[in-house]
Amino acid sequence: MDLFPAIDIHEGKVVRASRSDLSRATLYHPDPFAVLDQFVAAGARWVHVVDLDRAFGVGDQTALVAALVKRSPVPIQLGGGLWRSDDVAELRDAGVQRVLLGAQAAEDEELLRELADQFAADCLGLAIDVQDGRVWSRSWPDAGDWKPEDLARRAAAQGIETLAVTELSREGRLGGADVRGAAALAQETGMDVVVSGGVDGLDDLRRIEAAGLAGAIVGRALFEKRFTLQEAFACLSRS
Repeated sequence: MDLFPAIDIHEGKVVRASRSDLSRATLYHPDPFAVLDQFVAAGARWVHVVDLDRAFGVGDQTALVAALVKRSPVPIQLGGGLWRSDDVAELRDAGVQRVLLGAQAAEDEELLRELADQFAADCLGLAIDVQDGRVWSRSWPDAGDWKPEDLARRAAAQGIETLAVTELSREGRLGGADVRGAAALAQETGMDVVVSGGVDGLDDLRRIEAAGLAGAIVGRALFEKRFTLQEAFACLSRS
């Protein structure tokens, strides 16, 4: 099981933001490079970065992401409003090791096929936000017409193996991850499912590992000192 400590970036700073209101983001650290260094020093094997500016359509942090990648001795996984081939190519050229495509990419089967043909399967993943059992998207009005497993199967059919799934009712609430829902998606799709949202303690990480999931993205729990990254690695048998 992989642990993905998360760095969510808005205007060059590390923050936590709701899906609906970027203006009220909580500042966690002014320096993403310092946070990256802390994660690496603690033994991180991956770091998960989210470009919130791109996700909200208010700009992008590509230059900063490229600088983080250059500095990082461990692979960077990036998400945040990504489904166009030109954007993926730019970020891959910048050194991002895995780009998480937004769920909208899976709506267009031709686009998904082109992306899978253009980029190696292991450098792409699919990110799906889930609300009330349906896909949720800020910029895609028809997202709610889809079940997450249907989009995930489309990605899997194109050789994309990694699925990052966020249950929005749990995200940022420190109330426990939706392990059951993530495990069901893994069983239904055969993908390597990384669970995001709600991780609140070491017992939660143990449940994720016991369910056979591929990984967990952890943000707020680390920044608000529910546990340290070293403690997280120590509690997992396969970290």
